[in-house]
Amino acid sequence: MNSKPWLKNYPAGVPHDIDVDQYPSLVELLEESFRKHPSSPVAVCMEEWMTYGQLDELSTAVGAWLQAQGLAPGARVALMMPNVPQFLVTMAAILRAGYTCVNVNPLYTPRELAHQLRDSGAEAIVILENFASTLEEVIAQTQIKYVVLASMGDLLGFWYGRWITFAVRHLAKMVPAFRMPLSGPQGDIQVTPFKQVLAAGAGKALKRVACQHDTTAFLQYTGGTTGLSKGAVLTHRNIIAAILQAEAWFNPATKRLGDPRKLNNIAALPLYHIFALTLSLLSIRSGSFMTLIPNPRDIPKFVETLKRRPFHLLPAVNTLFNSLLQNPQFRSLDFSNLVVSQAGGMAASEGTAKQWLQVTHCPMIEGWGMSETCAIGTNNPVTNRNFTGTIGLPLPSIEVAIKDDDGNSLPIGESGEICIRGPNVMTGYYNQPAENAKTFTPDGYMRTGDIGIMDAEGYTKIVDRKKDMIIVSGFNVFPNELENVISLCPGVVECAVIGIPDSKTGEAIKAFIVKDDPTLTEDQVTGYCHDNFTAYKRPKYIEFRDELPKTNVGKILRRELRSK
Repeated sequence: MNSKPWLKNYPAGVPHDIDVDQYPSLVELLEESFRKHPSSPVAVCMEEWMTYGQLDELSTAVGAWLQAQGLAPGARVALMMPNVPQFLVTMAAILRAGYTCVNVNPLYTPRELAHQLRDSGAEAIVILENFASTLEEVIAQTQIKYVVLASMGDLLGFWYGRWITFAVRHLAKMVPAFRMPLSGPQGDIQVTPFKQVLAAGAGKALKRVACQHDTTAFLQYTGGTTGLSKGAVLTHRNIIAAILQAEAWFNPATKRLGDPRKLNNIAALPLYHIFALTLSLLSIRSGSFMTLIPNPRDIPKFVETLKRRPFHLLPAVNTLFNSLLQNPQFRSLDFSNLVVSQAGGMAASEGTAKQWLQVTHCPMIEGWGMSETCAIGTNNPVTNRNFTGTIGLPLPSIEVAIKDDDGNSLPIGESGEICIRGPNVMTGYYNQPAENAKTFTPDGYMRTGDIGIMDAEGYTKIVDRKKDMIIVSGFNVFPNELENVISLCPGVVECAVIGIPDSKTGEAIKAFIVKDDPTLTEDQVTGYCHDNFTAYKRPKYIEFRDELPKTNVGKILRRELRSK
């Protein structure tokens, strides 16, 4: 029996394996592009362009400044901002300076932020001022010593940048008040404006730090089954592999466009999310440019941006594809240059895929992956025209096996846990030895928690989820985290959380609550959840019950709640 049945269905020109060893580290991959394309654009945001040469210069300055603070090689530096040029500059700076990048969701609540900063041991954070009030609330509970404070317009040109910063602060009032200086366990914390960091770092040399394949590049936090998020340890090797795998997979579509420097990659998904992060690094590797969309929820403005110039790659989650299709102006755009519409993060719906193809004439290609796999693990071929309803084939150098609970591989056509191994798969969770022991099989596969079936052609279909994870608009939500926090709400005795189908977000969160205070209202619980969870984790539905279904040992039966 062919142990890799998927290989026979690879499009022409896609290699079976990629060569991870062509780069000693991710730093060499980045710097190669800086050398090759100094005058080419790397990104455009609000019509302000940045070249590869500028990204090289600015990230050198920020990296040199970080080194001058005395941070040891491998120190964790948190990055908390939306899709603005400062994100790319800071990410490149952290990596080039020999540090580990800890991406943080800018919309985190204080509770969520405190856990991630504490767990990662981050000593510095580069943050957009819009979110500084959240940091102020928790910084005393963390090891942060240095705060770099960016403003929205810092890299958007002298006059326009000043105007944007003024508008964000004073007209839109999007910067909640916060106090300076910030204080932590070691006393006052050094707070430096981003522009001041650039000016101070410009006169300093960036010291070369020897990063190896096994050096940690990113701590990418993902939902935790125990109620707390865990940091997936992604090495330089993992990220290089993921970039080269995606490049090889997309090549049959992108090669039709000729000069890659003219490729416009739409970065609407948040760059702190592994899907967009990997594709942004792929864009840099190929010498193309990104259109940064700071707020993709503003669909009319997003469509106006798409109208400005030809666009070629559009990665999105199903909900974003759907939102674009509902906009009449979107349907009138020129789609003749669009060659890849990459769906990921959540299940793609056949209805959305059919409508997308009808409007754009570019098929929606569904893939699957996790933070733990550096985004894409499997993908449908970009040469497909029809929606398959599967998560596709393993990418080059990746193996997928369907295994039983004992780690035995199952025959084709039998359902079991989807397990994956390859150079893109994380080395483990940060400081989680017990979790790592459960996550990896003796033969080196990572258990994903998804139940699937592989057919004779090598295509895999997800049929269930072993974990109780909920996916809301592409974001993973673990019920344990929500239940642990909601149970602390005054008046709540116990609660259970499940995901239910939702036409807009794929799944919505429903909380079942048993209360001991008869006056507790749905509005009070909603307000409590608003204070403690970022938006996608908040329950859409709340139902009060006298009791919850349980096993004879007292474990809540979420399955029973889902079946009613």
